[in-house]
Amino acid sequence: MALTMMEKTALKTDRSAWPDAIAKEFEQERANPNPCVGSRLVSENERVRVWEIRLQPGERFGFHRHVLDYFWSAISGGRGRQHVHDGTTVEYTYQPGETRHETYAEGEFKVHDLQNIGDKEMIFMTVEFLDSANKPMPLPEQVRSKAAA
Repeated sequence: MALTMMEKTALKTDRSAWPDAIAKEFEQERANPNPCVGSRLVSENERVRVWEIRLQPGERFGFHRHVLDYFWSAISGGRGRQHVHDGTTVEYTYQPGETRHETYAEGEFKVHDLQNIGDKEMIFMTVEFLDSANKPMPLPEQVRSKAAA
């Protein structure tokens, strides 16, 4: 599903316009890719990883790398800002129940962050498919131990 300009607004097309702290964090992710596409691993089996993101107003979830096919659903809706590895900064209004599917060919990926720029909590669920064109990136063991708790 293509987004109209009213739905998606690309604010900048050059990473040099990003705030210094954001640009430095992006460079750190490039050097050490972050496989955690959510703030909490809810469930994992041989087929999928299920993640949750909860962001209070003003809160930001840092850069992370998508290499697997996945879908996300906005549970609560809200307004968010993303800095994307291609240099764009995107602001978007998510509707409750909105769902988007993304796929990546071998060697393709997406790196981005997410900040809640609205006035209410934003909640997302993301489901990654482990049988994708790219191999799953290994997760830090503490992520799995928290999911098992």
